[in-house]
Amino acid sequence: MARPRFGYNRLHILLRREGWRVNKKRVRRLYRLEGLQVRMRVRRRKHMALHRGPAPVPTGPAQRWSMDLVHDQLFDGRRFRVLSMVDQWSRASPMLEVGFSLTGKSVVAALERLLVLAGLPVSITVDHGTEFMSKALEAWAFYRGV
Repeated sequence: MARPRFGYNRLHILLRREGWRVNKKRVRRLYRLEGLQVRMRVRRRKHMALHRGPAPVPTGPAQRWSMDLVHDQLFDGRRFRVLSMVDQWSRASPMLEVGFSLTGKSVVAALERLLVLAGLPVSITVDHGTEFMSKALEAWAFYRGV
């Protein structure tokens, strides 16, 4: 219920992380028996998401940050991307990371650099971009307690 879009592969990773010694094929079989098949996304339609209620309002700095990627292009046509981070309480931006190719691993590297300067937030709000749904960012957030 906490992660309705996770498939059996992600659930297998979570179970192994919690110490369960379980085979991926067994997780898939139990996943199918319970009828937990993730709905396939259809192009040009919004996917269904569970409404989890309003987000709690931060009462101090470094409680909740938001991350997003914006993009533009240079005069010669090359595209670049900017990873922006905003503290939702103070509206300050502790980090702007610029690059031609930003992946989940580069987002984690930027967060590690920011960890030294500004510390860790309690939670980070992201959208469903591929960089933010990556296994690297999920593992980083789990081990850092974010």
